[in-house]
Amino acid sequence: MFKSRKVREEDSWDGVVVDKTRRNTDGSNLYHYAEIRFPDGATKKVRIDKTLWEAVAVGDRLVKEAGAAQPVKG
Repeated sequence: MFKSRKVREEDSWDGVVVDKTRRNTDGSNLYHYAEIRFPDGATKKVRIDKTLWEAVAVGDRLVKEAGAAQPVKG
């Protein structure tokens, strides 16, 4: 079984980008990921769109509000 890294609309969080990667996991699509460190020290790898991936750098803050489709640079 695989673990989904897609951001869900009901999610709400904020954190700092600690790593950026991209992978061709299914053989035909290139997916962009950011690893986020939350204030409590936990980390999570989430899938983000290409535009946001290109705009953020390690150390930038991302904020995901409940109801929003994607996080935004904060």
